[in-house]
Amino acid sequence: MSTKNARKILQHVSCAVFIGLGVIPQVVQAEEASFPPLSLSQARLLAQAAEKKAASNQTSIVVTVVDPSGQPILVERMAGAQLASIDLSQRKAVSAVFYKRPSATFEAALSGGKMAVLALPHAMPAGGGVPIFRKTQLMGGIGVSGGNNAQDADAANAAVGSLK
Repeated sequence: MSTKNARKILQHVSCAVFIGLGVIPQVVQAEEASFPPLSLSQARLLAQAAEKKAASNQTSIVVTVVDPSGQPILVERMAGAQLASIDLSQRKAVSAVFYKRPSATFEAALSGGKMAVLALPHAMPAGGGVPIFRKTQLMGGIGVSGGNNAQDADAANAAVGSLK
């Protein structure tokens, strides 16, 4: 056996010993700043901002704020908002977090003839769902339903803009 081959074997054995002892070298990567999840008080502020915008448009809405996994943090229904808006606002919020883009993106694609949008799981092709980012970290999403899609999108965008 040559010296070169003996060194290779020794290196492999050393690695096996380190692995067996649980001493595995880790690659250190620069991590993004991690922010705490949206709080209930932040969700309430988002809902208030969306409701204020809706009131200025004479619409009654339902607002759903979800965490990054699409689970509800808050659902609020203004007096007079249609019952269907409860489910629709949640679907818009989930669409926004699952795809990390406004639900209006899917509405535009569908309007442009891209029928495949209808087959995307959890994609809601209607304006009113907006993801919430802090820097580049997805914090959650908001879904608004009750007005027309443009009014819903305006209310959701106003809410997200109020966090900054």
